[in-house]
Amino acid sequence: MEVSYREEEVASAASSVAGRLTAHGVPARLAGGDPTLWGEDAEAEAAAGLGWLALPRSSRELLPELGRLAGRTRAAGLTNVVLAGMGGSALAAEVICDTCDVPLTVLDTTDPAQVRRALAEQLDDTVVVVASKSGTTVETDALLRVYEAAFAEAGIDPAGRFVVVTDPGSPLEKRAVEAGYALVTARPDVPPVGGRYAALSAYGLVPAALAGADVERLLDEAGQVLPLLSRDTGNPGLDLGAALGGAALAGRDKLVLEDQLSAINGLPGWIEQLVAESTGKQGRGILPVVAADPNGTGDELVVAIESDVGDVRVDGPLGAQFLVWEYATAIAALLLEVNPFDQPEVAESKANTTELLTLPDLPAGAPAFTDGPVEVYGAVRATDLPGLFAEVLHAIPRDGYLAVMAYLDRLAAFDAPVPDGADFEHMTDAWMMADAATLRALLALRTDRPVTFGWAPRFLHATGQYHKSGPQNGVFLQITGEVAEDVAVPGRPYTLGRLQLAQALGDLGALETRGRPAVRLHLTDRAAGVARLLEAVQEA
Repeated sequence: MEVSYREEEVASAASSVAGRLTAHGVPARLAGGDPTLWGEDAEAEAAAGLGWLALPRSSRELLPELGRLAGRTRAAGLTNVVLAGMGGSALAAEVICDTCDVPLTVLDTTDPAQVRRALAEQLDDTVVVVASKSGTTVETDALLRVYEAAFAEAGIDPAGRFVVVTDPGSPLEKRAVEAGYALVTARPDVPPVGGRYAALSAYGLVPAALAGADVERLLDEAGQVLPLLSRDTGNPGLDLGAALGGAALAGRDKLVLEDQLSAINGLPGWIEQLVAESTGKQGRGILPVVAADPNGTGDELVVAIESDVGDVRVDGPLGAQFLVWEYATAIAALLLEVNPFDQPEVAESKANTTELLTLPDLPAGAPAFTDGPVEVYGAVRATDLPGLFAEVLHAIPRDGYLAVMAYLDRLAAFDAPVPDGADFEHMTDAWMMADAATLRALLALRTDRPVTFGWAPRFLHATGQYHKSGPQNGVFLQITGEVAEDVAVPGRPYTLGRLQLAQALGDLGALETRGRPAVRLHLTDRAAGVARLLEAVQEA
């Protein structure tokens, strides 16, 4: 595992920062699990969140159980593995399976259309991994209930179709035991692990093993780099953390992640959650920018996975990457003087959603204007979509960013016009996808500020923390859509569509109460609405 600096300014700053850290014994203290590093206020959460340092060794004890689970699943002909989990309970497994080229359906959504599509695929051959640390995650609970009902309706005994991964003592553990589901819990004698640091725990390994990935190899890769993390020199975690934190302190707090030439698939999406949720607090933080070309502005730090296109190059296999990025993020948070193990604003959005779901009707409000199949909500001066996009782009501060947040089906693609002047060398795939994510690429062509894109509700468990508690320089475009065919949530007084809209309105309210400019675009017809958005950006 190696971290190398490709730019002299970055190398000099990182070397200076690393020197200060080693003078205070930080590498050895962090590797040893010292919870006092981030200050008295963070000590309790650090003590409860540093167990990831032991995972390359402690998770090896899971391997026999994972082998038995995978063997039973294959013997039963259950080849369609579905993961119902959010944030750290899903992102690492997705990267592992994409990199190992084994199929895994990740359901970290409340979108009815996306869930209906998953339910229609090979139900007879399906096993569902339900992953939630707390055992109370509303999305995971809803998906478990939906799949239980689907199996029962198909005449399939649910007892043989679920594998539950949760922390000991959670409500989900009790439910799994009562229902006779296969259960994997963290061992009580192993230090606990925070969700976004849980890549090498049961949360990352169970679904990946069932899907057919070589999880023992991941632990081997992490185990090889683990001894380096206590060293003052030749420590890739220290080198990367010093670069990230040192650059952010110098004003280069937009982390552009580049992985086009890497054999590891999807790692930036996992890094995005880890870095944004760990550092985005108290008006500070590092903003990861995924799937975007650098703008060449002075506040960017370009980090490349296994290529020379960035300011910093990070080489190493996936298991080592997980561990080194976790260590580096903890170092960067230390330099920014924030607690890397809490996420208060994530909890706030969850509470807002829960409160909204108790109301007889969701308070969607009245649109400021309507442009074809798109309703626009918010305090705006524009009267049509081209004018709105121009207004929004103009509103981005010189040190700020634009975030597009889509509460839609992330696997849907629609017919849409090819934009004039498209940079096909870099964006052909985006135009072919013609989905809501294409909007990010089109907007990025019209500004030199970073434009991020998040599918909801997965981003609520990732960049959602940064958006609400990071620097006050974001502008936010939220996209919601009319539901054509909803999905009931058995035992709950709401549908998936209602839950999805409640999540959107709850997060929008959290942004607005902080004075963060936000506009909601509601698509009364999803396909026509996406097409109109892309057309309007070209006209802006």
